[in-house]
Amino acid sequence: MTTATAAHPPRALPALVVSALGIVFGDIGTSPLYTLHECTSGEHGAPPTPENVLGILSLIFWALMLVVGVKYLTFIMRADNRGEGGILALLALVPGKLRSAPSSTHVSFIAVLVLVGAALLYGDGIITPSISVLSAVEGLEIATTKLEPAIVPITCVILVGLFAIQSRGTASVGRLFGPVMVLWFVTLGALGTRQIIAHPAILRAVSPHFAFEFFARNGLTGVGVLGGVVLAVTGGEALYADMGHFGAPPIRIGWWSIALPALVLNYFGQGALMLHDTAALANPFYALVEPGAQTYALVILATVATIIASQALISGAFSLTHQAVQLGYFPRVRILHTSRETAGQIYVPLVNWALMFACVVLVIAFQRASHLASAYGIAVTGTMGITSVVYYVVARETWGWSRAKALPLLVLFLSFDIPFFAANAIKIVDGGYVPLAVGALVFVVMITWKQGRALLLRRVIESSPDLAPFIGGLDAKLVRAPFIGVYTASHIDHVPPSVVYQAKRMNVLPETVVLFNLVHEPRPAVDEADRVEARALGGGFYRVVGHVGFMDEPRVPDMIATALEALAIAQTGPLTYYISRDTLLATNAGMMGRLREGVFSFLARNAEPATRYFGIPPDQVIELGMQYDL
Repeated sequence: MTTATAAHPPRALPALVVSALGIVFGDIGTSPLYTLHECTSGEHGAPPTPENVLGILSLIFWALMLVVGVKYLTFIMRADNRGEGGILALLALVPGKLRSAPSSTHVSFIAVLVLVGAALLYGDGIITPSISVLSAVEGLEIATTKLEPAIVPITCVILVGLFAIQSRGTASVGRLFGPVMVLWFVTLGALGTRQIIAHPAILRAVSPHFAFEFFARNGLTGVGVLGGVVLAVTGGEALYADMGHFGAPPIRIGWWSIALPALVLNYFGQGALMLHDTAALANPFYALVEPGAQTYALVILATVATIIASQALISGAFSLTHQAVQLGYFPRVRILHTSRETAGQIYVPLVNWALMFACVVLVIAFQRASHLASAYGIAVTGTMGITSVVYYVVARETWGWSRAKALPLLVLFLSFDIPFFAANAIKIVDGGYVPLAVGALVFVVMITWKQGRALLLRRVIESSPDLAPFIGGLDAKLVRAPFIGVYTASHIDHVPPSVVYQAKRMNVLPETVVLFNLVHEPRPAVDEADRVEARALGGGFYRVVGHVGFMDEPRVPDMIATALEALAIAQTGPLTYYISRDTLLATNAGMMGRLREGVFSFLARNAEPATRYFGIPPDQVIELGMQYDL
């Protein structure tokens, strides 16, 4: 079992805890606004009788303890890949025999399962900001009904502003949001404590027997209520995905010392008030304060807090995208590192603006948060179940756990993952199709890109001669120009087609030919000492292999400079980089077919240019390519 390698100075830990509160706990932290109300009202709610309220509170308490406290903080977050979390980092821990090789068009069952989970998180990443911000702005109606026509425009403006500040980086956003969330959690705890002191009998709901009695009494209706209970823990998967931004210790400390106590106190306070004041049933959260100035102040604080709630999914989507690109499941996109101290803090402009556009469209289309409620939860509960299964595979195949040790954990996790997913599945027709449709689109992109790259690599290798015979058979009359040429190679044992073309057709090659191959390792980072391999092949040919992890930045010029120094090759002028830019014909003759190859070709054309992605100066690049039908 691995543990996080990221170490933080003791003095930095409190600041990281505060920042983590502003990033990873926003979704979970704002759930008291609507969770208990959803459980006791609506089509799938249970009547707010004293027995039902105690049962629902017991379900919420044990959901928080088991899903967040036990599953994610105690077990899942131990399955980090050198400090990085998230379902794709979990895939990287799976043994290679169970994952798909880069050159293989076959995608293993485990890989497909993980890609489905990752794709569903993108779907939830669109729903979370939309419903969070919209529900926050709708809270302004409590202050004055005159603002009702402006709710959707205000929501859209706030969403645009929220995504606009993402370029400042996770740390900056966390420092901005963290203190607000500390105030929010303190307020939650204080409001709940006041009601618990007045009605301490509500604490009986801590006992799990009230949850069992709830199901015995309500039957299938109780299963429907789970769709409301799960709203209390929907941020659990994003919490795991965001682990690389801060490390596990700040997240664990923030949960056990601040977030969990405040949430439990508030939920139980709402429950106590509902049992003793029927007027509180309409909106138990806002009923915790007296009407008037306190209500206005709480509405403003809740508005800000629910805006923050979307941050966990946004930063989680950035991490997932970066990992998917490096693992070969997503086209190259521009990725900006926003911190010199913490490698996991990144900003992905394309994902940021795509999420913003999708969120604004959803708000305009659905108009009300209640209309979006049915779409909320199904994607993340699906990913939660997939995470449990893949964790079991890692425990058995990577860590060597016995079945007797690993299987009980899987059964425990699925005992609440499956009911939560089933409870949300009944809402697909009412809006749950939205995150599923988004997830399906992302999944198609991932699978198409993976299989397209594998087929292209296979075709390139087929047209590339073996290295040793090619070098030995070069024409003695071949002109060798006095400069260094760096050629990107798809395979370390084959000659790139661009070298073959220049040697056979143009009868000229650089005096020094560097064949560069980049290898993506299934781990977050590669140590500097292991990042570059270089050796002479004879005849002025040299092979350089660069190794990067899925959170490393592939700075090719730096790797080449290191290799030239190790090979004692003097660099007298600018290097010339030969990069392949192949054309895809997209006909019915290939294995992919016209449609899928057309999609792959579109993705390839619109991927981040290799020069920018690899940090290569554009004025030192010559592009050569061939035509392929996949």
